[in-house]
Amino acid sequence: MTPIAVFASGFGSNLQAILDAAAQGRLQAKIELVVSDRAKAYALVRAKEASIPAFVFNPRDYASKADYETMLAARLGELGVEYLVLAGYMRLIGPTLLERYPNRIINIHPSLLPLFPGKDGIGQALAAGVTETGVTVHYVDEGMDTGPIIAQKRVPVLPGEERSSLERRIHGVEHRLYPRVLQQIFSQEGTKC
Repeated sequence: MTPIAVFASGFGSNLQAILDAAAQGRLQAKIELVVSDRAKAYALVRAKEASIPAFVFNPRDYASKADYETMLAARLGELGVEYLVLAGYMRLIGPTLLERYPNRIINIHPSLLPLFPGKDGIGQALAAGVTETGVTVHYVDEGMDTGPIIAQKRVPVLPGEERSSLERRIHGVEHRLYPRVLQQIFSQEGTKC
């Protein structure tokens, strides 16, 4: 079982997909910690319901990103965490965690990167009038959704589609794709040992 930490800032539906996949044996990972930068994130409720330890921090309580990332790295190190899995975490990862977890921080984004990076990839796609968008799983680097792409899945935008419909379909793809890709990464890591 690969020890991971899941970082989430909001509703946590991808966290739930990861929890479900692990419980069903489709993902050989143990979530050691759920980390959130928002005390009211519903992801924290999901963690509590699954009896997963959670840690909430307020970035404003620290003098710098390096300070709070140093604190997080120490906590994650104590737990033996090997991968950081971002699931709706709305902060850029800085050099401290990038150096501590090289090629071990993974993110999911609701667009076909490099198109529509950053906030509201779904809204950006709709505003651009594209006929297809999708989901990207990628390694995290110092940029905004610029790290090496691991996997992508296309999602057509239906004529006249409402945002809520497209969001629902994209989330459905995310919830299937993310656990599967994580399992592939962790399985490959296991064969290197």
